[in-house]
Amino acid sequence: MNNLKQMIKSKGTVWAAGAYDALSARLIQEAGFDALLTSGFGISSSFLGEPDTELYTMTENLAVVRNVCNAVTIPVIADIDTGYGNPVSVMRTMREFENAGASAIIMEDQISPKRCPCSFDLIETISMEEGVNKIRAVASVRKNPDVLIIARTDAIVPEEAFRRGKAYVAAGADIIQPISKCFKDFAGLQAMREACGVPLSLQLLGWLEADLDSKQIEQVAALATYPLVALMSATQAIRLNLRALAEAKSSKALPQPVTGMHDFNDFIGFKRIDALQRQFMNAEPAKV
Repeated sequence: MNNLKQMIKSKGTVWAAGAYDALSARLIQEAGFDALLTSGFGISSSFLGEPDTELYTMTENLAVVRNVCNAVTIPVIADIDTGYGNPVSVMRTMREFENAGASAIIMEDQISPKRCPCSFDLIETISMEEGVNKIRAVASVRKNPDVLIIARTDAIVPEEAFRRGKAYVAAGADIIQPISKCFKDFAGLQAMREACGVPLSLQLLGWLEADLDSKQIEQVAALATYPLVALMSATQAIRLNLRALAEAKSSKALPQPVTGMHDFNDFIGFKRIDALQRQFMNAEPAKV
């Protein structure tokens, strides 16, 4: 596990992209990102083929995060949704994700089952007092102080977001993440950063993605993540190619280019496994 906390201290802002499985995580690392986020939206879509409404369980999310942590060497930020229960339940959640290798967790203050703010207009939050208790519980079982606790507030009224952000920091959160619906401009993000007294985590969606430039983001954010670019890019490319394949019954003129077999074999690690087999199994080199 790379030290995300030290990376933030040295870089100021860590840039990340959202992964939905181990393969997308490997591609994010190859692209050169500092870190990655295991997107709950992406995991629900790819693992279950269902919307991000907390249909998958804690252990299903954990299985994906563990595989991602094993597949990459950059820091992994784990989206743990609402923490999957009450303050006592989230203690187990924190222990499990920390043991899996996560460098940070993001926990939100929605009621369960949650609703993705980018897909629903109505967002319901738990009381601030319950949110504080859940943060306190998570902080109490954290073994490694370098594992960051990111408290997301889904409050959509700025004054309430300020109030919750300050309370969550006092309860043990290291970074605060507002949702894009809460603010309409960069000044609102600056006010949130000042009110909370800690840097923000921003998932760059909606107006945050469209209107802000990198310099503005780096003024307020310790973490800046593009959570859905990998998922949406893969979906579009696969959709176009499969439609063309189903119609033409041929892969000779696909609308989107595909990775060659040899290139993919090199990327995914056949040569590495072959070398290990020859080292520990006295096996003959495989022909791929």
